Amino acid sequence: MIRLLLAEDQSMVREALAALLGLEPDFEVVAQVARGDEVLGAARAHTPDVALLDIEMPGMTGIEAAAALHRELPELKIVILTTFGRPGYLRSAMESGADAFLVKDAPAAQLAAAVRKVLAGERVIDPTLAAAALAEGANPLTDRERDVLRAAANGATNAELARTLSLSQGTVRNYLSMAIQKLAARNRAEAVGIAREKGWL
Repeated sequence: MIRLLLAEDQSMVREALAALLGLEPDFEVVAQVARGDEVLGAARAHTPDVALLDIEMPGMTGIEAAAALHRELPELKIVILTTFGRPGYLRSAMESGADAFLVKDAPAAQLAAAVRKVLAGERVIDPTLAAAALAEGANPLTDRERDVLRAAANGATNAELARTLSLSQGTVRNYLSMAIQKLAARNRAEAVGIAREKGWL
């Protein structure tokens, strides 16, 4: 039997996925969690073969959870499921150690086939997303620019950002200015919106 862990914060979606996957004769859903920060503990406790992770979850994103799983349990296969077909998410997911990246509205048979393929050592990527990611190119923001932009998303002033990030106000200004310039945005709010839309934050 192929042992599965499901991580999805919407209970109806999680239960529907569990029911659909449970119909496969060689699948067994051994654990379900609703938070990203519960994934690693559940994987250690239930020893699944494959973890299916949503991206948007409380506590920790699916991409962060994938990175933790890849680091701690490198033999575990990881499938990222998302409603957000953002090219930046695909790149981040692959960099975090995911073996597959699929949109949630894919047919159940396609998801089951993807699970079997990753166990056979293949990588499975939604072809439309793969094409979009190639067309989009890499995230132009540095890690630090991303940190500052993410912190600025709630409308904090430069002084507040400087305190939060332990940087000088001038350094904060420089990072924000570079991020705005790289994203061809008019201001920080627009830069945050563009980076989020592309899955770069």
